[in-house]
Amino acid sequence: MNNFSKGGIPLKDARVAVIGVGTMGSMAMWQLARKGITSVIGFEQFYLGHDRSAAGGESRAFRTAYLEGSKYVPLLMDSRQQWRELEQDTNTDLLTLNGGLMIGNEQHESIKTILECVRTYDLDHEIIGPAQAKVYYPQHPLNDGEVMILDKQAGFIRPERSVLTAARRAEELGATILRKATVQNIIPHSNGVTVMVDDRAYEFEKVIVTAGPWLDKLLPALKDNFEVNRLLLTWFTSEKINQFLPERFPIFVRFSEEINLFGVPSLDCSMVKIAPVSDRGDGPVINPNSMDRNVPLQDIEKLIQGVKSCLPDLIPESVRVAAYMDGYTPDHAPLVGFLPGNENIIVMGGFSGHGFKFAPLMGRIASELVLTGETHYDIDFMDPARFLKEKSSL
Repeated sequence: MNNFSKGGIPLKDARVAVIGVGTMGSMAMWQLARKGITSVIGFEQFYLGHDRSAAGGESRAFRTAYLEGSKYVPLLMDSRQQWRELEQDTNTDLLTLNGGLMIGNEQHESIKTILECVRTYDLDHEIIGPAQAKVYYPQHPLNDGEVMILDKQAGFIRPERSVLTAARRAEELGATILRKATVQNIIPHSNGVTVMVDDRAYEFEKVIVTAGPWLDKLLPALKDNFEVNRLLLTWFTSEKINQFLPERFPIFVRFSEEINLFGVPSLDCSMVKIAPVSDRGDGPVINPNSMDRNVPLQDIEKLIQGVKSCLPDLIPESVRVAAYMDGYTPDHAPLVGFLPGNENIIVMGGFSGHGFKFAPLMGRIASELVLTGETHYDIDFMDPARFLKEKSSL
């Protein structure tokens, strides 16, 4: 195929490419399409809604009182609105706000950060002491010095359904998604960007790279500040499973001396999802194409002990275990913005295990960067340039 005009300038296959139609890519495509930008091709190496990366496990937590820092709170508040707009646009229920409990000693640094978020942004919340906790949330026995902070605008999201919903809506509006399409290379040039896909060259004005754990394989300039780590999820059941349904059991994060845990209520009246909270996940993944999804028993022993002490009404026998993966940065903040030296390449990755709740807002930010070259959202702390002091061309 001749992909050049008579003047030697590459003909564009579309205005925008989205590489990786998962958590962030699906939302970028939806946000572009709803703004009338349908000259978009998305490349997905698997099928839509797959669970081979960070999205999976049937639920993801949504919080506004944010232990990762108050700078995220304005973004979370707008992200909640974007989730509602996606639901309205597709007539689909994706986000359930059943509340969120942050539990720990009141002197714990994360509890202090959560209280800072609450006070700075006047978030709808309630501080619950031991006596009230026994009545309202008996699933969580409190130790001396511990408190509960109820974030009333927290809840859970359906990840696989969300990705599929956003991607299919983008297609309905006119965008194109190529499944089982593996990107080998991204080549910027003076007239745009060439994307090599299964030995074919595609030409675009702009490229949004939302490749998750494969981000640094496509953008090697990020490699020194990007690491792929495993995310470990487990599920437990209970003889009192009705006590763990969404109307009685908010999502939670608990900080204890043994292990920090987060959990999501039972969505099927069968199992409760529990996972460890860690800045680095559950260890590095050398090659995202061959991550070992087998989870040895010793990897969950500490978590089971934490369930025994913190959630005594759960049977301390893990009935399901799953491993996923995500990209991490040294400061645990994502990489969002233009790749330094390449104003036609937009990066979105390295969300360090806490990005799903932001997905539709990140899609909106990507669409703004494509259309105007800037966004009104404060994302300076996410700028990829913070790690790339010198201009880079991949």
